[in-house]
Amino acid sequence: MTPRSLQIVGLGMATLDVLLRLKDMPTWDHGTRLSDFSLQGGGPVGTAMVAAAKLGSRVGFISTVGNDIAGELKMRSFHEVGIDLSHLVQRDIPENQVVIVYVHAETGERVFSGITRFGDTQIKPEELDRAYITSADYLHLDGYHSAAAMEAAQWMRAAGKTVVLDGSKTSGPVGQHLRQLVRHVDVLISGSGFVQGLTGEPDLRVALEAALDHGPRIVVQTEGADGAYTVTRGPTGVEERFHTPAFACNVVDTTGAGDVFHGAYIVGLLHGWDVRQTARFAAAVSAIKCTRLGGRAGIPTFEETQVFLEKAGAPEGWEAGAANSADGITQRR
Repeated sequence: MTPRSLQIVGLGMATLDVLLRLKDMPTWDHGTRLSDFSLQGGGPVGTAMVAAAKLGSRVGFISTVGNDIAGELKMRSFHEVGIDLSHLVQRDIPENQVVIVYVHAETGERVFSGITRFGDTQIKPEELDRAYITSADYLHLDGYHSAAAMEAAQWMRAAGKTVVLDGSKTSGPVGQHLRQLVRHVDVLISGSGFVQGLTGEPDLRVALEAALDHGPRIVVQTEGADGAYTVTRGPTGVEERFHTPAFACNVVDTTGAGDVFHGAYIVGLLHGWDVRQTARFAAAVSAIKCTRLGGRAGIPTFEETQVFLEKAGAPEGWEAGAANSADGITQRR
């Protein structure tokens, strides 16, 4: 794949996820049995890029990888969907981005445990190739490789290209680096609490609109079972405000639901869809993903997503060229 042919370049975290599905957590006194187990690649941008590639986009990915079997395993799903890894940075140390993911067997909720030295070897700006990054239409970031992410975002903006940021779920103030990075972002898609932590506004709807003043033209915040909330900026101020309810599905694991939503959202933008149709498509991809264990095993193809949407039918209040949806998941009882 030549740089000129890329549509999306991702720069961010890539992990090896060790997924353990169980009803009760073990203690030092009592072990527990697992109902399922899986080894899969993970990480916000890493998983988003696998989703985008599986949905038919031409994708490149930049991150670090260790020199051992764990590093090989975490890169497997990138190879399987044809992602360009020509600018991957290999470190001559054992893989350190390994995460144990405990998945609750009844709810699909999860808890993460990472290695202490997680992230010790981030990419430096001088290790980036500006021409490679700006050859793509979209750059997707999660704030990892922090100095490199800032540099890459500025290059893309200077080239007139689009920068998308994964704002992770947070329960407090957004850190200074991410706060600065948002200034160079066109599309902010965040987890619960991010826009409140960014703006200092406790009310979600107020915070969403205030987040537009920080730079993005589209702000989406996902709220799990409550769906997603979107605002967009127009020439004279806020242009659109809408809530998109969740799709119902049989939830097995919510790991990677937001990451997959982000990758699918960029695919929708590449298709030229409006934000409502794009959100509905991303919601469908994310819902399907949640029906299998792990962040990547359940990612559907474009055709599978279209079938899912056709079966779901048009939501109430549907208008031509528009859609309501979210990456939040409502479990069917």
